Amino acid sequence: MSDQSTERSPFAKKGFIFAAMGVGVIALALIIAVVPMLLGSGGATPSPSAAPTASAPTVADADKSVCGLSGFETESSLTAAPDNDWELVGTMAAPVDRTGAGPGSIEDDGFRSCYAHTAEGSLFAAVNFLAIGTDATLRPRLVDAVQEGPGRDSLEEAAQNAGETSSSRGQVAGFKIGAYDGSSATVDLAINYSDGQLVSLPLKLTWEDGDWKMVVSETGGLPLAPAALQNLGGYIPWAGA
Repeated sequence: MSDQSTERSPFAKKGFIFAAMGVGVIALALIIAVVPMLLGSGGATPSPSAAPTASAPTVADADKSVCGLSGFETESSLTAAPDNDWELVGTMAAPVDRTGAGPGSIEDDGFRSCYAHTAEGSLFAAVNFLAIGTDATLRPRLVDAVQEGPGRDSLEEAAQNAGETSSSRGQVAGFKIGAYDGSSATVDLAINYSDGQLVSLPLKLTWEDGDWKMVVSETGGLPLAPAALQNLGGYIPWAGA
């Protein structure tokens, strides 16, 4: 991508972690689709004529959702777009499955958290994070959805000084799971902007304290660079109605 095209992109600005995290200060959009593996408590005792049944694997406390959502997987099972409802958060449509992928917790002020420990859960967490960034009243709470560390501190400071930098509006158009192992995930979102740009926005997440948290660099920026797209080739189409 040329220097000229990079300059035009809303993601090439220094304040990208907010300009790209939603409309205005944060123009990010995210999507996640995966079939979560439901947890079981163990098989029933078989009758003498029945074949033995295997009990469900034990899930460590650290792998359980903080709000009790079921589902745990160490490999992504996503092969198609999830079937879910959408809600407008700020200016972005965000996926919702309160008893499935999440968010399992939506507070009175609208802050959303608690996602299933699956690739689908990481996808929903990423998109909802971006949507929160498009709501000026919720934007200061973005740090609550970020991994603890120096990057979170830098992001908190940037949030206090951020201003409206763009009138562009972005919505999720598709996604792909770049990597997933249960402890971390990379969700690559295709974002369609109101100015006609289609952008690849790869986001990294980590499982921390029973929930998916966003990973940022020590300076509070995104660790993976966005890039312009020509079409949705390689992505699973997925968008709010």
